[in-house]
Amino acid sequence: MDAPWTKHYQPGVPAQIELPTESLVALLERSVREAGSCVATEFFGRATTYDQLGDQISRAAEGLRQLGVQAGDRVALVLPNSPQHVVAFYAILRLGAIVVEHNPLYTERELRHIFEDHTAHVAICWDVAVPKLKAIPDDVPLQHIVSVNLLDAFPTIKRLALRLPVKSLRATRAKLTAPAPGTIPWKQLLGHGPIADDHPRPGVHDLAVIQYTSGTTGEPKGAMLTHLNLYSNARQGEAWMYGAEYRKEIFYAILPMFHAFGMTLFLTYGILKQARLVIFPSFDVDLVLDAAKKSPPTVYCAVPPIYERTAIRAKERGISLKTAKYCISGAMNLPQSVVELWESVSGGLLVEGYGMTEASPVCLGNPFHPSRRSGTIGVPFPSTYMRVVDADDPTREVAQGERGELLIQGPQVFGGYWNNPGETAKTLLPGGWLRTGDLVTVDADGFTTIVDRVKELIITGGFNVSPSEVEAVLRGHHDLLDAAVVGVPSPHGGEKVVAIVLLRPGAELNADGLGEFCRERLAAYKVPRDIVAVDELPKSLLGKVLRKQVREEYLASQPS
Repeated sequence: MDAPWTKHYQPGVPAQIELPTESLVALLERSVREAGSCVATEFFGRATTYDQLGDQISRAAEGLRQLGVQAGDRVALVLPNSPQHVVAFYAILRLGAIVVEHNPLYTERELRHIFEDHTAHVAICWDVAVPKLKAIPDDVPLQHIVSVNLLDAFPTIKRLALRLPVKSLRATRAKLTAPAPGTIPWKQLLGHGPIADDHPRPGVHDLAVIQYTSGTTGEPKGAMLTHLNLYSNARQGEAWMYGAEYRKEIFYAILPMFHAFGMTLFLTYGILKQARLVIFPSFDVDLVLDAAKKSPPTVYCAVPPIYERTAIRAKERGISLKTAKYCISGAMNLPQSVVELWESVSGGLLVEGYGMTEASPVCLGNPFHPSRRSGTIGVPFPSTYMRVVDADDPTREVAQGERGELLIQGPQVFGGYWNNPGETAKTLLPGGWLRTGDLVTVDADGFTTIVDRVKELIITGGFNVSPSEVEAVLRGHHDLLDAAVVGVPSPHGGEKVVAIVLLRPGAELNADGLGEFCRERLAAYKVPRDIVAVDELPKSLLGKVLRKQVREEYLASQPS
C-alpha cells in the first residue's frame, strides 16, 4: 500500500515495525532480566528496581491466583498512578487474565454500569474509592476487593511525617488514603511466594485489556485490546522516538495510566525501554518541578494545559527542563502559543499526535524533526495506514484534500467491543479498517488536519465526555424539561462542557445547584462549566435536539 508520508519521517524511523510474536508478559520479563538493578519506578523519591518490580509482580500474581483468578478472567483496576498500578497491571497479565481499567474518580453510578458489563469478580482498588465499589448492588458479581493504600509506596520518612498531627498533613493524608474495612489489603496479596515459573503465560493474540471509552449513546463501550495490539503500539512508539536509549530515559508518568494514552506510554512503552518511571498520582506542577531537580525528565508527554502550566511555573522557579527531549501532546488540539512556550524551556520539539482507545491508542504523529507541521496531527505511524472516505458512504474514498472521515488500519487496531457486536460492526469495516468518527483533510504529503467530528464527543482535559450521558443526568433533575450538552473551545486548548437547559414552568435557573446535582452523579471533568437556560431548544423534524445549532447559538451569544 502506498505510504507517501514516510519520506517525512525523522531519519532512522522505519516504515514498518517488526510485529511482536510474544505477549506483554514476555516484554516485562525481558526488561527485568536486562535492567534488574536499574530503577523502574520512583514515587515521591522512593525507588523500586526492575528486580524488585518483577518480584512484586510475581507475588501479586500468585496472590490473585489464590483468589481464584484464571486465564480469561476480567480483573478490575480502580487506581490512580502509583507503583502498585504497574505491579497490578502485569500481575493480572501474568495469569493470562484481562485488565479492565477504571477511572478511580468515577461515581458509583458510572462504575456500576461498567462492572455490570465486564462482570469482574476481583477488583484492585484505591482505598479512597472502595466505598463506591461497596455501594454497587449485589447483582454485580464482585466477590473480592483488594484495597491499595498509596502511602505504602511512599519513602518511610515521608510516610511517618504524614502521621503527624498537623492540619495540612492530615488533609494530604485524607486525599491519599482512607480506611477500607472488609477488603483484602494489598500487602496481604503480596504476602505469598512468587508464582510458579511453569504457570502458563498468555499468547500474543490473547486479550490483554478492556479499555472503556465514551460513546455518543452515553453508554461506555469496552474496547478489547490484545497483547499484539498493545505491544505493537509500544514498538511503534519506540520507532517514532528514534534515538531514545534503553535504561537511560526518564519518563514522567503524569497522564493517568487508566487512560489509553498513559497506559501505552508508561505501562508498555516505558517498560519496553527499561526506563525510570517517575510516577505522580495526579498532576501537581510544583511536585513535578521538585522531582525534576533530582530526576530530570527526558520523556514528558502530556496535554496542552499541562505543558503550559509546567513551562510557566518552571520559568517562575528557575528550574531547567532542557533534558526533556521527547514531548508528544495528544487528546486535544495543541495551540501554537503552547508549542512556542514549551520549546522555550525544554530541550526538544513538542509535537502533536493523534489516537483513540480503539487503536491502543496512537495512530498518527508529527515527526521529531523540522518536517513537522504545526496545526496538524501529523502522519501515520510505522505499519499504519489511513484512508479518507465519505462519512455517509465509507466505501467511497474522497479526493486528496477533500474533507472526509479518517479510517485507520494497523496492528494496533482493536478487534471489537466487549459484549457489543452491533457497535463493533459499525466501527470496524472489512479489512480491519477502523472508523475514527473524525472528519479530516489530508495534504499531498499525508499530513492530516482534523476539521470536525462525526461523533459529538467533547474532549476536555484529555478525556472524552459523552453529551448524551450528561444530558441524561440533567434530565433527571426536577427543574428541567430538557437539556443539550455541547463542547466549546477552551482558551487552554480542548473544550469545556456547556449545558443549555429548558426549565419546567415556574422553575428558576439555579446553576450552582444543577452543578452540584451533576457532581454527585458524574466524574468532575464531565460536569458542565457553564449552564444556560433558554426558552426553546432547536430540534429536527423527528424531535432530535440539534446540538450543532445549540452550540452555534451559544457561541454567538458570548461576548467577543
